Formats: sequence, structure tokens, C-alpha cells
Amino acid sequence: MTLYDIPVTTIDGRDTTMGDWAGHVLLIVNTASKCGLTEQYDSLQHLFDEYAMRGFFVIGMPCNQFAGQEPGSEAEIAEFCRVNYGVSFPLLAKADVNGPNTHPLYAFLKEATGGEDIAWNFEKFVVSDSGEVIARFGPKIDPEDDAIVDLIEELLPI
Repeated sequence: MTLYDIPVTTIDGRDTTMGDWAGHVLLIVNTASKCGLTEQYDSLQHLFDEYAMRGFFVIGMPCNQFAGQEPGSEAEIAEFCRVNYGVSFPLLAKADVNGPNTHPLYAFLKEATGGEDIAWNFEKFVVSDSGEVIARFGPKIDPEDDAIVDLIEELLPI
């Protein structure tokens, strides 16, 4: 199975696969609306705005596994992100990123980076346009950190 075969549901309830983003550089992030790191939505949106025209997507997957910091419904999460952070990048349905109910996307991402559990909200994975998981960044690393931005720029076509 490749990344693109993994089934996902968008935050508005549409069933699809990660194949929707085949051929694009991705930054995949588990998100939460009531976390001390929630302000990272600003940086995520800025990156999406900056690089979308070059084939880049941020994909957020809300998760309520860390101190119950994403308690809302999909509709509430989508509204919160749009109103408070102007989020226009794709959001997936809320899912588990650790444990027995780990979403297949996160099982794949973790396996590709050594298998360690997700530490907290806003852990980030950079994926190449061919679906290869290139790097993993911890929750406290801002999405606009030079290491992430440089990697995205390196992976994107000019």
C-alpha cells in the first residue's frame, strides 16, 4: 500500500483517499483547537498561501487524544479554523493518531519515520510529491521554522 491508497474522510464528510493529493508536496499535521500550540494554524495557513501555487498542501487531521483539546464536532472544528485562523487548507475528519484506533494515515506516517507514537498536537510530517515521507517534526517546532520551509522549498518545483 502507498500513501495514496489510504482512505480518508474530509471534515465535511466526503470519503476519498490520499490520492486526491498525489503529485503534491504535503505537510500533514494533527491539530487541536484548544491547545497552547493552536496558534500554529496561522503559520500553517501562511505556508499554504505561500506555496499552494507551486503544488503544496497542508493537510490537518484534528485529534482529541491529547488532554481532550479537540472536543468539537467536525462542523465546529471547521468553523473555528475558518473564523479564527482563515484556514483554507484541507482538513480531515477527527481521528486517533495513537493507540488501537490509530487512523491508517497516521499508522503509515509513523511507520515511515521509525514507528514512534505522536507526542502531542501539531506534530508535522513532510511528504514528497511522490508520496515518500521525508521528515517528521515535533509539536513545538513552528511550521515556518527554517528547517521545514527549506525542505518544502527543496521539494517543490521552481
